Amino acid sequence: MSAADLEHLAARLLAAHPPASTDRLDFLRAQYDAGLAWVGKPVGRGGLGLTVSDQVVVDAALRAAGAPDNDPAANSIGLGMAAPTLLRYGTPDQVDRFLPPLWTGEEIWCQLFSEPGAGSDLANVSTSATLDGDTWVVNGQKVWTSGAQNARFAILVARTDPSAFKHAGLTYFVCPMDDPGVDVRPLRQITGEAEFNEVFLTDVRIPDSLRIGAVGQGWEVATATLNNERVAIGGGGAPRESGMIGVVAQAWRSHPERRRPVLHDRLMRLWIDAEVARLAAERVRRRPAHVTPGPGDSAAKVTFARIAQQLTALEVELLGDDGMRYDDWTMRRPERVSFTGRGPGYRYLRAKGNSIEGGTSEVLLNLIAERVLGLPAEHRPDKGIPWNESAR
Repeated sequence: MSAADLEHLAARLLAAHPPASTDRLDFLRAQYDAGLAWVGKPVGRGGLGLTVSDQVVVDAALRAAGAPDNDPAANSIGLGMAAPTLLRYGTPDQVDRFLPPLWTGEEIWCQLFSEPGAGSDLANVSTSATLDGDTWVVNGQKVWTSGAQNARFAILVARTDPSAFKHAGLTYFVCPMDDPGVDVRPLRQITGEAEFNEVFLTDVRIPDSLRIGAVGQGWEVATATLNNERVAIGGGGAPRESGMIGVVAQAWRSHPERRRPVLHDRLMRLWIDAEVARLAAERVRRRPAHVTPGPGDSAAKVTFARIAQQLTALEVELLGDDGMRYDDWTMRRPERVSFTGRGPGYRYLRAKGNSIEGGTSEVLLNLIAERVLGLPAEHRPDKGIPWNESAR
């Protein structure tokens, strides 16, 4: 489908639902029904089966007409992780139920994967799910859960067979966050904010109809989710010199008195790195809709984390004393992360989390080494041992 065809479809949507006189949610629902929500998704699921990059044409036409968007930053986990997982592993009824309100932002999602005792080894989670009739009873604790305080649903990995090998005994669920057994508690981070939470699950009851994939298929489903997360973090579409490189470049232009050759060299190297990463991400976005993310896509996330940390450090050094100021230390519960909307001190501190969230850089480098480059795998002492017999 050509750009002109997409612009024609957008014009039809705007004519039938003028943004100035149409309720915001009504417009977003109509956009979903027209296949213009995310054109890279399948027909009938808010898309047209095209590539992700084709969405740029639609978004530009709608933005020019003053149409509302779905505030994607407020539901990044739902859009970037839950949605593609549901499309790949969910039943038709599950997709019909969850996808439309997820895209419009009527229902916010979070991720219940990490645990205090599992570290970066997601397959070692101990949160249990026990079948009681046609309902699973879940008990355990999750941590580092972004946005749990606002979420209506969560994607959850729990252990359903402790006697199986650790990767084989997991199952994947949609967890209703309004269950009385769900207790969300804020975790204050280095920035002073509480984006994250620890979540305690006590006799949470989840109908079997909210299981995603087969019993014991949780590791496969979770891996697909994580691959999508890494693309979402490191592979977003953006114009040249946007994001952190744009912020630092502007600081350089605005402070000629603080320029030094050594800083100029660092800035130019990072500008090139950022542009190469942007173009590589654009190649990912141009893949056909049926191509799913894989281990190699972890490189985008590793690169994003490295560049963000190096750029924020360069900005602080460039600004001197001003770079050490912190604009707001108030304990807050932000709905979204805004690097460009805060000061350099915030950006420097927040970027430290980029190499942890979505899989640590060390784990992802191991993944690339083993699964992409074919290098020898690290020794795993618990390989082939039932989970309930392994040391923890």
